[in-house]
Amino acid sequence: MRFRPCIDLHNGRVKQIVGSTLRDGGEVTENFVSDRGASFYARLFREKGFSGGHIILLDPARSAYYEKDTEQAVTALAEAPGQWQVGGGITPENASFFLDRGASHVIVTSYVFNNGRIDEANLQRMTRAVGREHLVLDLSCKRIDGRYLIVTDRWQHTTNVVLNAQTLLRLADSCAEFLIHAADAEGKQDGIETPLLTLLGNHATLPVTYAGGIRSHADIDLIGVLGRGLVDYTVGSALEIFGGELLLDDLPQEPRGGHL
Repeated sequence: MRFRPCIDLHNGRVKQIVGSTLRDGGEVTENFVSDRGASFYARLFREKGFSGGHIILLDPARSAYYEKDTEQAVTALAEAPGQWQVGGGITPENASFFLDRGASHVIVTSYVFNNGRIDEANLQRMTRAVGREHLVLDLSCKRIDGRYLIVTDRWQHTTNVVLNAQTLLRLADSCAEFLIHAADAEGKQDGIETPLLTLLGNHATLPVTYAGGIRSHADIDLIGVLGRGLVDYTVGSALEIFGGELLLDDLPQEPRGGHL
């Protein structure tokens, strides 16, 4: 288990938001808005020895702000080539743009989960375009009636795809890693989604990173227990550099133990 850094971009700026408030054309609840660019944070994480993180472009690709998000992402990639994954509006047509500029992987949700289901044709196109070894599937989800359903379009639309052992197994041959935001917990610092982490710890056969609700070292310890040391984690709003209280230097790279 290790910490994976994150840089979220919205309207061309580094931000931390409450994920459930992200709406096209609507007001977004912002926990933190930086006056520094993405390159500053990429350099900071590199200097601290953290890698394997993700840069997420939160504006829709059709938005005028998407270009500004992209410009920020490119500056971050230049600070640490090969150390960042990039997601948000990724298709076979633009994936090479980010890979050519230093992204280790591209992260995809909406292109693959289309019309409420797994679009096998699009999944194959994506895999052919970048190679399985450069593809991360974002299986971000919301808990509805006791099941975790994968959500798309910046967590606004719920699909019919249940995140369970069968789905994890089905998709494992098509990508290198999974990234999973607990969308309803994202940015709230109200605690982690324990059933989701138990599922991932028991059934994920690929590297997987969990995000959502982390607020304390106790949450990080619990991720280590429930994820059986196999699930990496990312912290956003709770980090001191993003307005929270957790210090980068205090984040353990290995689980600190404990028993349920």
